[in-house]
Amino acid sequence: MDRDVKTLDVMTKEELGVLKTKSVCVVGAGGLGGYVIEMLARLNINTIRTVDCDTFEISNLNRQLFSNEQNLGKKKVDEALLTVKIINSNVKFEGINKELSAENARDILKGVDIVVDCVDNLKARYAMQDACEELDMPLIHGAVGAWQGQVSTVFPGDKTISKIYGKEYIEEINAIGTASFLPAAIAAYQVSECIKVLLGKGEALRKKVLYLDLLNNQNYLVNLYDEMESI
Repeated sequence: MDRDVKTLDVMTKEELGVLKTKSVCVVGAGGLGGYVIEMLARLNINTIRTVDCDTFEISNLNRQLFSNEQNLGKKKVDEALLTVKIINSNVKFEGINKELSAENARDILKGVDIVVDCVDNLKARYAMQDACEELDMPLIHGAVGAWQGQVSTVFPGDKTISKIYGKEYIEEINAIGTASFLPAAIAAYQVSECIKVLLGKGEALRKKVLYLDLLNNQNYLVNLYDEMESI
């Protein structure tokens, strides 16, 4: 049986064939990134480039998909590679054990079709936005904290990260912890947005932010130029 047979109610064979030619860069292999990487591997993406300079620590066990009690202290990109190869040996995996910055973002991101933001710091987000704009590629933004998360799709020229967080990076916002279910939910939206953009299918969250509040079951779709709308 074809491994894609259960996906054919979602995408055509032709669309799945397109995905097998695409390359995605996932920046961050932790809470959000682990789920994003796994989902992309199951969708037969041709190449997954993963950028992360961290190693797994005990506090990651509560939410990070690739983290377990046996790999504490090991590099996240190396553990991501092991998992991807078990899931889908056809995927080309490129692990970059570096911290993405304004100085290296362009070199790290060049050559892929789309970038997925799975980091927890603003400096890297601004660097991604600027590099993606220069390289003329879309960026899928995601962020999580406590019971809430957000997703947006950024095209060159949109400056959505600046719209959300401010026009210029001023100071870091302390990362807020969360549990396993929230990164999984936000990552699913990020992968959905990624696939829609790669296939030119459906309506992307461009110039919009989808906010999810899992505690109160309240979701908000915010047009960055209009008022908030409850959905």
